[in-house]
Amino acid sequence: MDLVHVTWEGPVAWVEIHRPQALNALNAAVLNELELELANLAADPEALRVVVITGAGEKAFVAGADIREMAALGPAQAAAFSAQGHRVLAAIEALPVPVIAAVNGFALGGGCELALACDLVYASENAKFGQPEVKLGLIPGFGGTQRLARRIGPMRALELVVTARTVGAAEAKALGLCLEVFPKAELHTQVQTIAEGIAQMGPVAVRSAKATQARGLEAPLATANALERDAFALLFATADGKEGMTAFVEKRDAVFVGR
Repeated sequence: MDLVHVTWEGPVAWVEIHRPQALNALNAAVLNELELELANLAADPEALRVVVITGAGEKAFVAGADIREMAALGPAQAAAFSAQGHRVLAAIEALPVPVIAAVNGFALGGGCELALACDLVYASENAKFGQPEVKLGLIPGFGGTQRLARRIGPMRALELVVTARTVGAAEAKALGLCLEVFPKAELHTQVQTIAEGIAQMGPVAVRSAKATQARGLEAPLATANALERDAFALLFATADGKEGMTAFVEKRDAVFVGR
């Protein structure tokens, strides 16, 4: 397990793609390890509060998929590689807790797609986002033609894909690709502070908020509002819901137990 490192900082699990000599490019081995580590995190729901994904080194979050490896693929092998990438990014989306991308450099191709699979994206000033696959005679293969359009709108997304244009951190924020931009030296600390703030909230409620929004976005508004109503009501049967309201009335900090 030397291509993906998982470390815990308090209640926050940091997942680092660790292939700095290749700018953290995604190959089959990295995807295999990432998939396994995500499964390990999902299997420990009591401890899990927030996940942060980032890249090793100071140059790249993930610079893309490994083109040297891709160049040797035929159509059937390329389909399998794309399916693997889609499966891993779907596993990120399926984690029950918020997943944050701390984009600390290049997030191109598969790296941009990896960030798009996360719930919240924060970037350093040196971050670069883009889907440059058409330069190679290809298109994005890990969801870039789909998640990017859903994140920033279809016209702007198609423009970025067909021109292969790379955008810097400030433009990425303006487009809605990231929430905030921090100085490079402050990204880790700032993201950790945000993640710890989330971890202090009622964990059952945080999970419910993520799940309810995800389900609701796939439904008509009336159906989505009904989903919210039901999820809201269920929280009144939880220990955390009762504790949170009682603590507010008693003017003290809540002590959540995660159930």
